[in-house]
Amino acid sequence: MSTDDVRKALEAVIDPELHRSIVELDMVRSIDISPNGVVDVTVSLTTAGCPVRSHFQSSVVESVSALEGVTHVNVYFDVLDESQKQALAHKLGRGGLPEGSLARVSNVWCVGSGKGGVGKSTLTANLAAALAADGKKVGVLDADVWGYSIPRMFGLGAARPPVSAERKILPHEAHGVSVMSIGFFLDEDAAVVWRGPMLHKALAQFLQDVDWGELDHLLIDLPPGTGDVSMTLAQLLPGARFLIVTTPQPAAQKVARRAAEMADKVSLEVAGVIENMTGFTTPSGERFQIFGEGGGQKLADELDVPLVGKVPLTIALREHADAGVPLVVDDPDDPAAVAIARAARGIVAMSPISLQMLPSSGSNGAPSLPLATPAPSPVPVGASLPMA
Repeated sequence: MSTDDVRKALEAVIDPELHRSIVELDMVRSIDISPNGVVDVTVSLTTAGCPVRSHFQSSVVESVSALEGVTHVNVYFDVLDESQKQALAHKLGRGGLPEGSLARVSNVWCVGSGKGGVGKSTLTANLAAALAADGKKVGVLDADVWGYSIPRMFGLGAARPPVSAERKILPHEAHGVSVMSIGFFLDEDAAVVWRGPMLHKALAQFLQDVDWGELDHLLIDLPPGTGDVSMTLAQLLPGARFLIVTTPQPAAQKVARRAAEMADKVSLEVAGVIENMTGFTTPSGERFQIFGEGGGQKLADELDVPLVGKVPLTIALREHADAGVPLVVDDPDDPAAVAIARAARGIVAMSPISLQMLPSSGSNGAPSLPLATPAPSPVPVGASLPMA
């Protein structure tokens, strides 16, 4: 084992706000390897009260511990001085470094399908509401800029969101969920006719110039297809995970398979599959597989990922989406609501558990003192907002 081996392993540690490896960002200040296999790594933070300090702590330990011969990992931190910050900002092509925002979002889930008409937006809205009902802090970003429907599903209308004194867009809130959509910035039912660069700019603003606050989960409702939006999100959110929505029939399953291939090409991890419109049960109890059967499980098996949920087709699910109240909020005993709540618990189960990090013991095995109480997260600051 050499310092080059450790540095190579640290390439897997991504800064969740700058979206690049800490090695590429030159944030790895030093690497020391003891003969007994203890590795000391010092990481430079952009601010003393960096809100993702614990993320770096756990990620560095996990990545370096996987190397053969490592018996223990100690992680230390210092802070970039002003000249180093300016050099990093210049390297990133920015006037300054961000100080919050997405760094306080623990898990990002991209909900996509590869095709329209499979109920992706309905599931996104209800999954978010189910997670919020379970006590999680949740946000939804409506990235389907052509077919935006999330505002209606949350009963929010088209009112523009306010802007804070720090020039950050403040999301609307409904049913405990923070919501952002291009629909809030357009005249009602206006069509969006944008090319790739405009889409990229809008999504970058929604991710970087919106004060999402501290979230356990941010769900992103993707548009159909495998084009500009998916590639932009992969570039801006390298740590995001992909949930694929499909209906049971082979035609939808094949298209969803292409969406998974797209995710692989842009390095988005496919976390699981949700099968929607699994079947319809009549009031008399008779069940019909209107869209076939088994497509979701087959796709999950092909991708070697879990089938997170199977959501039946119910009239109430459609009615509540049109009425602007998620079904899981108004009628949690409906079969579709029960299935969605189960899928939400599956999402929680796939999320890393956030633990308060203590400094590792030294190479002599002596216990370490607890970390001092971290400084509060800095107030997000942003640039001018054309859409606001």
